[in-house]
Amino acid sequence: MNLKQKISHWLSTKYLFVVRREENFSVKTSFSVTYARIFMLFFLGFVFSVVIGLVMAKTVMAPWFDPEYLEMENNRKIMGLSITVDSLLEVSESREVYLANLKSIIGEDTVNLSLTPEQPGDVLTNTDQINLMSKSAIDLEFRKEFEGMGIEDLSNQSTAQSQITELFFFSPIQGVVSSSFNPKLDHFGLDIVSQKNEPVKVVADGTVLMASWTQDAGYVIAVQHANDLISVYKHNASLLKKVGNFVRGGEIISIIGNTGELTSGQHLHFELWYKGNPLNPEEFISF
Repeated sequence: MNLKQKISHWLSTKYLFVVRREENFSVKTSFSVTYARIFMLFFLGFVFSVVIGLVMAKTVMAPWFDPEYLEMENNRKIMGLSITVDSLLEVSESREVYLANLKSIIGEDTVNLSLTPEQPGDVLTNTDQINLMSKSAIDLEFRKEFEGMGIEDLSNQSTAQSQITELFFFSPIQGVVSSSFNPKLDHFGLDIVSQKNEPVKVVADGTVLMASWTQDAGYVIAVQHANDLISVYKHNASLLKKVGNFVRGGEIISIIGNTGELTSGQHLHFELWYKGNPLNPEEFISF
């Protein structure tokens, strides 16, 4: 009997399992098994466990196993809070304008009511009435012009913010923000401190616009995204992409470093620019 026949005989040999009562040893039930059936049951159980694990990892346990899920949830919360704050500001501004107009109207009516014939010295002359009417007309024109400009600017700002928030942003690097966004001090981005040789990831899909060395910022790489948005990554130790390369969100584009004259330690200087204007990255990305 060769090896193949021995294995076949070993797998096909049947074994009988008998279940008896302890009192009288009567047979309760019995069943036969083979090693082939046992291996088949283990294999099916393994496949079933893998399938169930994959389904749960994508559904019920996604918050624990899917990093993109956490990023999306954080961005949704940030967007919701931003929309709520904007709505409250709009309501507050509209109420202030309404109260100012109401006070102005009440004040004018009070003046007119106080000028009764019983007080001759307080009666307005024709010239005074003309001046008062002209001032009121000028004030109304100015107020309409000012309110119109405010609404237009607010709508432009809301449109720009809505276009940017349509993008899903990855965090460029995990670390601690050591210096925040402060345009008054010419600091148009964030300084993020992280571990040595930590990879830097692009925040969204785009095309590499710049990948070179500068004296102040060292190795710099900039990526052009949709909706006229540009992200900039400075002080890198090395660059992994070239100009013209298309990159996916979350793809590694450089390594954190300490290059350039305007740096005092290993960190990433990260900037976001929209149509030539700097944005605060913390309003769109959770670090």
